[in-house]
Amino acid sequence: MTVIETYAPGTFCWADLGTPDAAAAKRFYTGLFGWSFEDRPTGPGATYTMFTVEGKSIAALYQQDAQPLGTPPHWLSYISVESAVEIARRTSELGGSVLMEAFDVLDVGRMAVIQDPSGAVVALWEPKRHIGAGVVGEPNTICWNELATTDVATAGQFFSNLLGWSRETQRMGATPYTMFARGDTAVGGMIQIGPDWGPVPPHWLVYFSVDDCDGSADRARGLGATVKVPPSDIPGIGRFAVLADPQGAVFAVIRLPEV
Repeated sequence: MTVIETYAPGTFCWADLGTPDAAAAKRFYTGLFGWSFEDRPTGPGATYTMFTVEGKSIAALYQQDAQPLGTPPHWLSYISVESAVEIARRTSELGGSVLMEAFDVLDVGRMAVIQDPSGAVVALWEPKRHIGAGVVGEPNTICWNELATTDVATAGQFFSNLLGWSRETQRMGATPYTMFARGDTAVGGMIQIGPDWGPVPPHWLVYFSVDDCDGSADRARGLGATVKVPPSDIPGIGRFAVLADPQGAVFAVIRLPEV
């Protein structure tokens, strides 16, 4: 297991789940991925559940009661930054929206929530005691973040200007796919929402690495999930599936080639 001790600014570092049924979600994800968990009080009647693998935090969830009315269950991706205040300020200048101004999360870090001009929401994380996930890229941990958007040109330019990401578009079969990179390191992807997707809003999709994509999709279905995209091969990349947990939060699993 490769333990992460720091994240470069402009790289994804964390994800958490807002759900209306935290107890049920804990049962689902521990059953699917074999995660352990620790409930941490964060205030009167509030709990933040840290999921762990071999003692290392890899993701989290919280009860969605305090969310704005109508916000669906969702996974939220976090990008590590040097200054949440500064990146939030630049978000507005570049045509995005600041949904939550930068604020301190106890003594573990500072966060803000922003929305790109196409409508996808992502969080900024200025680390203090908590850098983010202690392990990534291993089986049953986060391995990728992907922006699905109705306007790849506008969203791509926004993130390049905001975070200094370079962009390279290639073909994944018949579908154009944009890779975001920070220097020589790939940090995320971007894909156009097609007309065949239905009423899907722009969003960031979290991918979890698994040893067996088909087996994980079957296990998720048995635990009450819905299979949105059945196990499918991406030539040269791996085999993936898109799932919705029993409360409706969407995520992906992928079996990557062995290095």
